[in-house]
Amino acid sequence: MSNPNQLFLLADHIKLSLLERQRAQTLHLDDAGGSNQDSHISRSLDQLRDGVTSLEEEKNRLQSGGEDASAITDALPSLQKQLNDLTSQFHGFASPSAKETLTHPNSATLTEDFSHASSTERKASKTVRFSDTPSSPSRELFGPYHDDPEPENHGYADHAQTLDNQQLHQYHSQILDDQDEQLDRLGESIGRQRDLSMQIGDELDSHVAMLDEVESATDRHQSRLDRASRAVNKVARSASDNKQITAIVVLIIILVLLIAILK
Repeated sequence: MSNPNQLFLLADHIKLSLLERQRAQTLHLDDAGGSNQDSHISRSLDQLRDGVTSLEEEKNRLQSGGEDASAITDALPSLQKQLNDLTSQFHGFASPSAKETLTHPNSATLTEDFSHASSTERKASKTVRFSDTPSSPSRELFGPYHDDPEPENHGYADHAQTLDNQQLHQYHSQILDDQDEQLDRLGESIGRQRDLSMQIGDELDSHVAMLDEVESATDRHQSRLDRASRAVNKVARSASDNKQITAIVVLIIILVLLIAILK
């Protein structure tokens, strides 16, 4: 995965995971899935690090080939800084720069999710209740069954408000897995498009070579036409001079005849 937009999206999801872990620690919540979440964050950081390395290699390849690498050059410093800050935050070495990076998403559409993940208040609606007939896990996660499903337009933030913190961690981990799979598929698609683009480039190069040959042949034929045109003009001028001489001779003969007759 060597697309800057994908890497910025991956960085945002790592930030959300770190904020959720930080929130759980601040509220002293039961972190039964903490080790599992840490493994997901560690894997995402490794993926981000590999992506940044791939971007650097791609930038060097483009620059060595004389191609435009401005988009990658502009994105690399920000991605490298976020990688360093998020790695420090993950290992517990917090700094003002890391905190600043952690709380600012790359995509404005995730601002609400970041605000929710950064909140250190417990939800008032989350109270512990004991019942002889506890509800099923599926009901807690997905709510009661309806014949008419609700429209899928609530988004991550609305759904997250219906979950407790442990379920929220599990839900967010599932989102990260889905995003990893989608990013991998997108990376494969981009790779195929890159191969296709290279094939198209080779085909265009061959057509350019053919056009150069046609242009050279056209120039040669044009030179021959120019020479032939000059020869025709020369013959025409010569013929015109001959007509003038013939007319002079005829006039002289007529003049002589007239002189002879008049005498």
